[in-house]
Amino acid sequence: MQIIVDIAEMQSLAGSFRSEGKTIGFVPTMGFLHEGHLSLMHRARGECDIAIVSIFVNPAQFGPMEDFERYPRDEQGDRRKCESAGVDILFMPGAAAMYPDGPSVFVTVEGISDTLEGAVRPGHFRGVATVVSKFFNIVRPHKAFFGQKDYQQCAVIRRMAEGLNMDVEVVVLPTVREPDGLAMSSRNSYLNPVERRAATVISQALFAAERQARAGVKDPEKLKEVMRDVLRMEKAVSIDYLELADPGTLMPLAGPRDKMVILIAVRLGRTRLIDNLLVL
Repeated sequence: MQIIVDIAEMQSLAGSFRSEGKTIGFVPTMGFLHEGHLSLMHRARGECDIAIVSIFVNPAQFGPMEDFERYPRDEQGDRRKCESAGVDILFMPGAAAMYPDGPSVFVTVEGISDTLEGAVRPGHFRGVATVVSKFFNIVRPHKAFFGQKDYQQCAVIRRMAEGLNMDVEVVVLPTVREPDGLAMSSRNSYLNPVERRAATVISQALFAAERQARAGVKDPEKLKEVMRDVLRMEKAVSIDYLELADPGTLMPLAGPRDKMVILIAVRLGRTRLIDNLLVL
């Protein structure tokens, strides 16, 4: 596995791969890798000639009171995991290289960025869209792989790629979960044992709403109440939002629909977790 930190070197190598007719699969991450990330790497490795992973904790997507400094990091462990997954190139640029003048040029995806996470974390998706567009320009992937756990992020990136006519296919893979149902996330490492046990109600609430929806309950407010009843079982959990939305536009549903995405964000102590489930 080759490790690259220089942007010009990465661009040059990506250009060489493309000129040789090789397909590039790309997995952008912020590190502290888990099985969810590895599933994306394995898919990139299986579908493309060259598998490239980036690790970059992007300051532009963190708000002033968020956890940029606290965000978990494990560079040596991440290198070992990438190597074991058959990654060809690990791209690890520094913030000074990615933003030599500080973040000053931004990509904004209007509309879909303004609701849910965008409403709670103003500027977050502007930072996400900016850094992913930069990585797409540097790595020049044919396919880029993302996890469904960050459903709105995937929707924003897909809209960005389409809107800017980027030559990349955005591939979204199912959320990888722990045996007890908790969606894998680097931020799970923040949870103490009591919070970790309580966090299982997040997926329990989603699955309860899904069961009701498949049983014929389609009213959004009734499904939200089903979720609230489950979440109330854990007093440590406070709700940021519960929403049932159109899977494509992420517009909240005003009435019954057969197809929907159920989205949730909660807080446990100092930790904020998100999850979602598609009902199609």
